[in-house]
Amino acid sequence: MNQIAYTRFELIRLLRNARFFIFTLVFPLVLYFIIAAPQRNDHDLAGTGISAPLYFMVSIASFGTMMAMVSSGARIAAERTAGWTRQLRVTPLSVAAYFRAKVLSAYLVACVTLLLLYVSGAALGVSLAAGKWIEMTALVLVALLPFAALGILLGHLLTADSIGPATGGVVSLLSLVSGTWFPLTHGTFLYDLAQYLPSYWLVQAGRVSLGGSAWGAKGWIVVIVWTLVLVRLARLAYRRDTNRV
Repeated sequence: MNQIAYTRFELIRLLRNARFFIFTLVFPLVLYFIIAAPQRNDHDLAGTGISAPLYFMVSIASFGTMMAMVSSGARIAAERTAGWTRQLRVTPLSVAAYFRAKVLSAYLVACVTLLLLYVSGAALGVSLAAGKWIEMTALVLVALLPFAALGILLGHLLTADSIGPATGGVVSLLSLVSGTWFPLTHGTFLYDLAQYLPSYWLVQAGRVSLGGSAWGAKGWIVVIVWTLVLVRLARLAYRRDTNRV
């Protein structure tokens, strides 16, 4: 099996998995409308000068896309249970090609999630300059790289029964400590800790649309280092799993 054939197979299989696709996409949208719709006319949320639909669109975008990326591990865990990953050993498919296919499929779900949230935000009155939409989206897509690797890592470490709760717990915890739902206070332990988490910079990528500035050197370093470390760990987990007798 070559890389193009496997990637095509992976994407088609993902699109046919209606239950996974719908749940991953619907949950962030339902959450957004539950929170933002009742406050759609609030254009000065908590005295910030930011409209409620915009603030919550950005917050749920970071949560929803992170969940979409990490949830790729659930499909991997199911494949392991069925013996699919071990069967790949007898094909000429490289580890790099396997990773690329998994990352592309995760990004597909994340991009659709992001697009639907943008459309929902616009329906509730969110309006941004084209440059802000582009800058925010580009930074969010870069910030998702370590979570693509994290999903693959968890998929090769956990079972199909345990990965669902683990994924939900990890994403919820990272969202909580990274300021997804509330701003972090400068100088506090939580703020200092969040600076070294990729989830914090994912949140900040979305907050560009709220008047924040793009990442400085620290943000790029944190995202790149976490990506490299998680990719390495994911490769080791994949090789260990496929080499099992």
